[in-house]
Amino acid sequence: MNFIIVEVFFKCCSSFCQQIKNSGGMISPFFVAIFFLGLSSLVTAINFTLVYEWPDEWDYEWPSEANRTQARRDGSFKPEYLEARYMAVYGSRIFLSLKKNDGVPVSLVSFPTSSATSAPPKLTPFPSLDIHLNESEKCNMINRAEGLQVDSVGRLWVLDWGNSLFNCSAKLWIVNLNNNETELIHQFSFTGQMHDLVIDETPNGTFAYIARWSDVNIVVFSLERNESWIVDTPGVEVLSIAMSPKVERRQLYLGELYSDELYSISVAALRNGTRTANPEFIGKWTGTPYRMLVDNHGTLFAAILSENYASSWNTSQPFKEQRFHEVAELDYVWSFTFALDQNGTLWMTEFDKAKTPKLRIVKESLECSGSCPKNGTA
Repeated sequence: MNFIIVEVFFKCCSSFCQQIKNSGGMISPFFVAIFFLGLSSLVTAINFTLVYEWPDEWDYEWPSEANRTQARRDGSFKPEYLEARYMAVYGSRIFLSLKKNDGVPVSLVSFPTSSATSAPPKLTPFPSLDIHLNESEKCNMINRAEGLQVDSVGRLWVLDWGNSLFNCSAKLWIVNLNNNETELIHQFSFTGQMHDLVIDETPNGTFAYIARWSDVNIVVFSLERNESWIVDTPGVEVLSIAMSPKVERRQLYLGELYSDELYSISVAALRNGTRTANPEFIGKWTGTPYRMLVDNHGTLFAAILSENYASSWNTSQPFKEQRFHEVAELDYVWSFTFALDQNGTLWMTEFDKAKTPKLRIVKESLECSGSCPKNGTA
């Protein structure tokens, strides 16, 4: 139980004792029942287990110690620069995209979901070191990995920002996790501004819906046609994106840049090739959601910009934000990211640039009833 929960617990107890004092020792059974029901909900809502933590530095799996020494000497590798941006989990591996800095030569890594020791694992460049360090062909390398998702057949979808200095367009990489072979590289007509994506698998084809920074549109990609196109979202500068479970009227949820507003659009219209989708207003968060995800039961999780908490909303009910995870004194712009594995377990990163440990990975079973998510897209 973290500090926030303990603090709230004692505040609740103090309130309870004050109520008894004010009532002269007489208190209604109804109030007692409500009090303990509230405590029960408070405690059971937080059930995260620590998986890994990195105190202040990290390291790659290098081909040789000589490679590492050279990278440290020339400044291309700085082990103090560690910031997780996006995450995916599949089988026994966790995939992270790292914020690309001068001291971070590889922005997409993998490591095991568990370890026999308490030491944080070294990060393995994925799918290979060469794909990140191909200096002779800059436009054929992973320049800057961003959003990550895993589909139902075990393929990792990776958004790549590209490189405007060398006129390298943004790309979508699809990598088969059964053999780590790249199956497809789709080049977009633009460079940069890549943020996040969701995957929509249907009997008639597989689509990706992609959010970019500060654009009044989203990008739709068709796997079967290997084509992508822009869909305008009038009035909404899309930042975060999530998708409802596989139901008849599937919805795409959109969080707006520099705004606390949440919107939705019909997925059916996107599948049918529309070039304009008018978002419908749903409600307001307590801040700007920069990362969103929906589980198989319709709960939408949102990480809030510059806040030390993450929130949720049961999409089967009218909009009502509830905090589901909070870390005391966590102070960073991008404190959390999260992913679902195929068993319905929610994985989260907690990051604070100024504290130790700098990065923690935790997980929580969502205790699925019925069928769990079959892939990272939920």
